[in-house]
Amino acid sequence: MDDTLAEDLRHAIGELVRAARTADTMPAGEAAILGHLDRGGPQTTAELAHQRGVTHQSASKSVKQLLAEDLVRIEPHETDGRKLLLHITDLGRTRLAEERAQRADWLDTAIRDTLKPAERELLQECVPLLRGLTAHITGH
Repeated sequence: MDDTLAEDLRHAIGELVRAARTADTMPAGEAAILGHLDRGGPQTTAELAHQRGVTHQSASKSVKQLLAEDLVRIEPHETDGRKLLLHITDLGRTRLAEERAQRADWLDTAIRDTLKPAERELLQECVPLLRGLTAHITGH
């Protein structure tokens, strides 16, 4: 197999992700941090920056905004008093759920408006394949 499949897939998924972001109502960095806290539990800003592959300064900027909106809260680290742990708040979980639902609704509408029933079934069959590729790449 040649590498055109890999390049075509990378390009198509990249365009889809960028297009999906147009449905977002909050900055991607803030939504990503809320998502990490929701899935992974309390974390430091440094840990979040590392997971996102961004600078500490960039993550701190997003955290500051999330704190101002009461979407996250800070508590001292249990074992290292020099560190602070970020926790997602109930308001943060609600806001994240709204953001996810809006993006899913947007994508669902696009799928229904664009694809024929047989194409939707084919796309559904591709989801486990994409998950498997992601798991292989990320090691999760």
